[in-house]
Amino acid sequence: MAAVLAGGLMLAGCQNAFDGLDDRGNVPIPQKLKVKMHAKGMSPASPIMLRIFKQENELEVWKRNHTGRYALLETYEICKWSGKLGPKFKEGDRQAPEGFYFVNKHLMNPRSAYHLSFNMGFPNRFDHAHGRTGSHLMVHGACSSAGCYAMTDEYVEEIYALAREAFAGGQKSFQIQALPFRMTAANMAKHRDHRHFPFWQMLKKGYDHFEITKVPPKVDVCGKRYVFNTQSSGSYNATAACPTMEMPQKLAASFLERQQSYAADFEQKLPKAERGNVAALAPVTLEALMPGVTVAGLTPAQPSQTDATDDNKPTTTGAVTTQPPADG
Repeated sequence: MAAVLAGGLMLAGCQNAFDGLDDRGNVPIPQKLKVKMHAKGMSPASPIMLRIFKQENELEVWKRNHTGRYALLETYEICKWSGKLGPKFKEGDRQAPEGFYFVNKHLMNPRSAYHLSFNMGFPNRFDHAHGRTGSHLMVHGACSSAGCYAMTDEYVEEIYALAREAFAGGQKSFQIQALPFRMTAANMAKHRDHRHFPFWQMLKKGYDHFEITKVPPKVDVCGKRYVFNTQSSGSYNATAACPTMEMPQKLAASFLERQQSYAADFEQKLPKAERGNVAALAPVTLEALMPGVTVAGLTPAQPSQTDATDDNKPTTTGAVTTQPPADG
């Protein structure tokens, strides 16, 4: 019987498990973090967002401050993650996910077999659209991973407490950006020949939207791809062609400016023999960067300029239309 139980635990991987009632889920936010929050104009009840970087072994907790934007509160070392750089494909591949995920309070487990945990929400709509499978993909304690992001018990207590208080303050769900590495030009150039580079280019768009606005981007999936900070009168269907979408003018201009700067930096990070022939980068135009997106208030000849401050939708002012490609 003992052997059967042990085997069952091994098969469970990162699955939630209940081991009796206790008070782990109610550990208070440490005083040191409360002091830091006060200094940064945050409250325990203000919303949070998480960023995970595999290569750097780091998990960041960002929190909304009095300006309505998010600021970095704390960076935690990830104790262990399994697999390698790249997304999760199927159940049992022991690969930690990459992508944009949302955690609501029902995905929190205060009685986890791994001290404390919360389910990342894998597979999301993008994963489903690509036929990816898997379950019980967590951020948890116990420093042991079978496809999850494992923290020390001390660190997961702090992260869990921050999430719990944000939910108590009214946040419905928080965003997790699970990324292979910090998406700098140097890192992208280093991995330019990797088979997942096109996937990472797509993730980088969401990463850049957050870097520009310091607000978690609105995330949708259509045409089997992520799209960020757009709105549409049509519906976003993960496997169907994208509808015509709109993005605020100033945000689109800021995004384009960032991509132009990145392209120049990316080329400089390449070996000299590869410069001037950067096949890894698409043309740095709004049409190429954002197919199917209308930029509010522009005609095709005009430059663009926004700032998004809302968690769920960008601000809008006006609109240039580029039609969505036939295949989405």
